[in-house]
Amino acid sequence: MENFEEKASLCALNRIFGFDPKVALALISHLGSAAEVFRLSPEDIDGLLGPHSKYRDLIASSAVDQAAEELSRLQGSDILFTGWTEPDYPGLLKECPDAPVGLYVRTTTPLEKLWKPEPRIAVVGTRDISPYGKEWCEKTVRGMAASGSKPVIVSGLALGTDFYAHRTAIEEGVPTIGVMATGPEAIYPWRHKEFAERLYHTEGCALVTDYPPGTAPLAIHFLRRNRIIAGLSDATILIESKIKGGGMMTSRLAFSYDRDVYALPGRVDDLRSQGCNFLIKSKIAEPLTSVDELLDSLGLEKGRERGKVSFKDAVAQKYGCDTEFASQVVAAISIIRSERGITIEELAEKLTVSYSKAAQLAGALEMDGFISVDLLQRCSIGKIIQ
Repeated sequence: MENFEEKASLCALNRIFGFDPKVALALISHLGSAAEVFRLSPEDIDGLLGPHSKYRDLIASSAVDQAAEELSRLQGSDILFTGWTEPDYPGLLKECPDAPVGLYVRTTTPLEKLWKPEPRIAVVGTRDISPYGKEWCEKTVRGMAASGSKPVIVSGLALGTDFYAHRTAIEEGVPTIGVMATGPEAIYPWRHKEFAERLYHTEGCALVTDYPPGTAPLAIHFLRRNRIIAGLSDATILIESKIKGGGMMTSRLAFSYDRDVYALPGRVDDLRSQGCNFLIKSKIAEPLTSVDELLDSLGLEKGRERGKVSFKDAVAQKYGCDTEFASQVVAAISIIRSERGITIEELAEKLTVSYSKAAQLAGALEMDGFISVDLLQRCSIGKIIQ
């Protein structure tokens, strides 16, 4: 039977010690429960935390009453709360010394089922992802999804790498968890609202945060949420990152938790690859150079990628074998493969055709899934091509 007093006490401690969870976890471990923390006298608190602790006046029964009211408001919603001493708190995260005292989980899946699938793999990286990074992000998630183990993909719901990791996971039919830096009812960035709602309504998927309802997306909150991404995951894969960035922090945290870290190597003069290259050079991360090798390293059973056909077969099925357009497709794909991120204007020069002709070709190829074109008209290989 659920102990509501303990849950409310955990919720209160999560609010009080959000940026200093180690203190709260030490108190809980020392006293045996979260509820016991709020039975301490002011003198007891002074003895445990020191006479000038900033938490002295915050550890009060009124904090538990406020938390109880919050939990009552959440009842009947799709937002659940679980605390560090409860059985439905994720065990992998509980191993971390700075684990949050509590988690708000927005999901339609019971918590005991949500944490059961393993392994969980974090895929993180820069918001300003390149075509090279996007291609490898999607290819890596698709490869893991096609494995016999089908791991849960964990990321941060941000622009760029995070979004592509989540989206590819859902497209490939594997669960994904988005860790947020806001309250559980808020979606940031706002443009991901429709996608995030689709995510947490999908079986086995969830939005997770340790921030209480009403928390705004401040910069400092994103730093704090990175430890949850790393802590929930058996391994972390960094796709692209500058030398300083959230993905770098997540990777370092994962390494400190004795979890495996992988990084996608890139050009030494590419700012978006400098972080990955540094982690590899520093022996913090293993280089990601082959999806098959990654699956072996993660202990994931290899499987045949679903929905994939050979390039030649795909072109023949769509356009025939001997048409002029098929020849143009082969030439265009060959160029895009060798020059990731090539623009439509540059593609026109390589094909020695007009810009309008190249744009028409690129539009058709994108519609048919052979390539993708970003807002800057940079082309990259689509997901149906091996």
